[in-house]
Amino acid sequence: RKRPDVITTTDWLAPIIWEGTYNRQVLEKYYKRLNITIGLAVFAAGKFEEQYLKQFIRSADKHFVPGYNVIFYIMMDEPSRLPRIELGPLRTFKLRAIFYENTWQDINLIFMKNLGVFILSHMQHEVNFLFVMAINQIFKNDFGVETLGKSVAQLHAWWYFKNANNFPYERNFKSAAFIPFGQGDFYYHSAIFGGTPEEVLKLTEENQKGIIHDTKKELTSIYESHLNKYFFLHKPTTLLSPEYNWDPNFHTPPQIKHIKIAWQS
Repeated sequence: RKRPDVITTTDWLAPIIWEGTYNRQVLEKYYKRLNITIGLAVFAAGKFEEQYLKQFIRSADKHFVPGYNVIFYIMMDEPSRLPRIELGPLRTFKLRAIFYENTWQDINLIFMKNLGVFILSHMQHEVNFLFVMAINQIFKNDFGVETLGKSVAQLHAWWYFKNANNFPYERNFKSAAFIPFGQGDFYYHSAIFGGTPEEVLKLTEENQKGIIHDTKKELTSIYESHLNKYFFLHKPTTLLSPEYNWDPNFHTPPQIKHIKIAWQS
């Protein structure tokens, strides 16, 4: 009722989280009793290591579910280049070296394979919820427990205010990521997704299958198209509004009241 200017519930009755649509005090009271731990996984490869990692972790240390146990999972191809990281109370980090089966493979396929292995070997036993984020982002305000859910998807800031007919879904019917014209709910951003470790693992497995399928058929579908196909078939239980990932280069419309994370294009 406080946000009549935006969509706050999907057709499948999942909440879309905007500023003013939740009571954080009630949510804090609930989650504090559960003594939960939340994981945040980031993939730092190549030029992204030094350029973005330090500022990402520094801002996440301050704003990512403050007051809760957090494990930062940092996946790097050159762990020796990890910058000095100082974390606040209740925060720890674990460093994982990225393994490469074939150097010619798509970088996103490598990421998904590594993520899946690490979820199975460690993360599923260590955290109750897991978020996976692109590293070229900066937290600006608290990203709190209102974001938690079984399966969490991020609405894409570039496309939320556009006509659904123009969404850049994969339109090649031969692709595993194919979504026909006239279908699809929202366009999701691959910069943020999450949920329980089990649900994130399912996403990584299906994403790998789709990318491998298209690679074998010599199709050039993109990683984000496969993510959108997954959420088209497996509806997320919590959707984060563009406030949770906004590109400050855009003109900010009145619907965006409280930017949680700023995207660095």
